[in-house]
Amino acid sequence: MELSCKSEYAILALLELATHYQSGEPQQIRTIAAQQNIPDRYLEQLLATLRRGGIVKSQRGSKGGYILSREPWKITLFEVIGCLEGLDVRTCDEDVQPKTVDSGVIEEVWQEARQAANAVLQNYTLQDLCEKRDARRQLDIMYYI
Repeated sequence: MELSCKSEYAILALLELATHYQSGEPQQIRTIAAQQNIPDRYLEQLLATLRRGGIVKSQRGSKGGYILSREPWKITLFEVIGCLEGLDVRTCDEDVQPKTVDSGVIEEVWQEARQAANAVLQNYTLQDLCEKRDARRQLDIMYYI
C-alpha cells in the first residue's frame, strides 16, 4: 500500500486550505500550487474532484477560489482518499470459497491489512495534520536557535 501522487497532492492542497480556513477567504489555485509546489493544471483537476466529493467548495469571481466545505477537524484522510481513489470495499462473499487454502490465507491477511490502514486513515483529520506540521516547524525553529 502506497500513497499515490494524486492523493499526496490533494492532501497538500487541503492542508493549505485548512491553514486559511479561519480567515474564511477562498484560496486561488495558483496560490495553493505555488505554496505546495503542485502543477496548476493537475491541482485544478484534483480540486474539481474534491468539490464533487463535497470536501471543498468553489467560489467564482475576482475574490473566488476554493475553501473547505466544513471544519478541518471534520474531514478525515479516509474521506479524502475515498473521494480521490475510491475505497476498496470488496468483501469476501461467504458463498464463494477461495480456490485454495493458500489463497484463502492470503486474502484474510490482505483484508486485515486493509482494515488496519482504513482505521488509521479514519483517525486522522486535516486538523491533526496541521497540528503535526506546526509542531514539527516549532521543533525546526528551536533546533536552529
